[in-house]
Amino acid sequence: MNYRHAFHAGNFADVVKHAVLARILAYLGQKDAAYRVLDTHAGAGIYDLAGAEAQRTGEWEGGIGAVLRAEFTPEVAALLKPWLDVVRAVNPAEAGAQPDESATAGAAPLRHYPGSPLIAQALTRPQDRLLLCETVAGVRESLEDAIGRDGRVKVLPTDAWQALSAYLPPKERRGLVLVDPPFEEPGEFHRMAHGLIEAHKKWPTGIYALWYPIKDVRAVDGFRREIERARLPKVLNIQFDLRAVRQVDALSGCGLMIVNPPFTLADELRQMLGALVRVLATDGTGRVRIGWITAER
Repeated sequence: MNYRHAFHAGNFADVVKHAVLARILAYLGQKDAAYRVLDTHAGAGIYDLAGAEAQRTGEWEGGIGAVLRAEFTPEVAALLKPWLDVVRAVNPAEAGAQPDESATAGAAPLRHYPGSPLIAQALTRPQDRLLLCETVAGVRESLEDAIGRDGRVKVLPTDAWQALSAYLPPKERRGLVLVDPPFEEPGEFHRMAHGLIEAHKKWPTGIYALWYPIKDVRAVDGFRREIERARLPKVLNIQFDLRAVRQVDALSGCGLMIVNPPFTLADELRQMLGALVRVLATDGTGRVRIGWITAER
């Protein structure tokens, strides 16, 4: 695998994915019952924004950097707070803000950006459990170091698609599966659709969040049609476009397909992502589209 997320950590796509992730975890935490998170493409856990890779692209400056410089309404700030609390927690000196401060505080330069495993680790509770899959040995070691000694978390060298078969349904019967492939290989959209459909047969009540890039519009449309044909109930599709004109060789937007979303999520995302697109799409042509592929049967 050649993909190195360190080049892209904290960019607009991470902002969208992680802000949505935090809202789902906030919802799951409203009930006392334990839940489980399965992250199928976990990555390194935390990324150095002063490192050579991040500095080469500078993508984080137009992502998390822009968010921390922006001003939001109190309602939007409250929606962003769980995710931004975690960002500040791994940047106590650089971000200059404590976790209980408003979402717009702490616009100083950042040094680190947390990936989905650290966000999930921070937002889950003592009774919850996390399974993090990472097949690349060096990346997995970095993830283990980032997680530290936490008995709630297991880091596994398991292939993502095998994990969907091996670890579902969880014994808690509540939880989230996050699927975030690198999209390096041909057929990744079909592989993700197939993985979701098979996983849903084993655990139809789980929440699934599938992230995808918007480059090749035909591939995205094919993915959507494949999910439509499967007729899974309660599938919400989110598309976040940075610009109106798309290029096959450039990431112009990203999406999330969410199965069994919390009942509050669609309205929250219209408000939250609507505010984020105004911050991140600097040429004024960005847009957010949120709609149901299938509603509840």
